[in-house]
This record gives sequence, C-alpha cells and structure tokens, in this order.
Amino acid sequence: MIKRFFKTFLLLELCKGLGVTLRALFIKKSTLRYPEEKTPLSPRFRALHALRRYPNGEERCIGCKLCEAVCPALAITIDTHQREDGTRRTTRYDIDLIKCIFCGFCEEACPVDAIVETSIHEYHGEKRGDLYYTKEMLLAIGDKYESVIAKSRDADKNYR
Repeated sequence: MIKRFFKTFLLLELCKGLGVTLRALFIKKSTLRYPEEKTPLSPRFRALHALRRYPNGEERCIGCKLCEAVCPALAITIDTHQREDGTRRTTRYDIDLIKCIFCGFCEEACPVDAIVETSIHEYHGEKRGDLYYTKEMLLAIGDKYESVIAKSRDADKNYR
C-alpha cells in the first residue's frame, strides 16, 4: 500500500513516459517526404486495374466472364455480343473500385491475360462515381502503361 502511494505521489508512470519521449528525441527519424520520395513496392503489389490489347490493337478480352464469376466482391460487370466472324467480345466491362478488394482473382482467372492489376496506386475519387471504371477508361489505362505492365508481367512469369 505504501509502495502504491509513492508510485502515485511521485508520478512514476509519467516519468517513465517522459523517459521514452526523451530517448526517442535522439533517434534518427525514418520519415519520407512522400511526393518526392517513394517507398519501394513489392513486385506483386496489386492496385489499379487495366485492360490490355494485343499488339495489333485489338482488345484481348474475349468475354468469357470468368473474372466476373470469380470476383468475391461482385465488383465486375460484363456484357458481351457475338461478332459476325463468330467471336465474342465485350460491350461493357465495368469495375467498381469501391467494392473491389484487390485480391487478384480476376487476373488469375483470365485465360488471355486481358485484365491486370497494375502497381499504380496514386489515384483518387471525390465522388463514388469517380471510382467506377468503364471499359474505355480501363483500356486507356492499359494503353498508357502497356510497357510497364508488360515488363512487370515478364518479371513475374516464373511465379505464375
């Protein structure tokens, strides 16, 4: 009881806390200045989705709907149509990034490597509709970053 009284009276817990603070003052800080300095990302980091094209310019997606079926969050919506030559292509390919959990199942299920998750993580939306990506938006991302996507897919091919 006397021991507890002296701990309370002398504020030992406060002194211990101040000791931790004083020790931390003299340790080198590991703060990064974010826009200028970036932390290294894992090679298999998954972020923004992109739809890819073949080198001849035709979109890769064949409308098999495997990515829509395997998505646990039900974030992908696909509509297809049959072309004159008998092949099937998508008319609508939408991803709701609010629902998406970035699990990577969609890119693993794709037989033609049409949908990929890039390492682009610097995007935002001010309204809910801003994070609803349509087929045209996904193809534009794929066209813009195709060289980066191809390089990362090539580096990761041994693990697939």
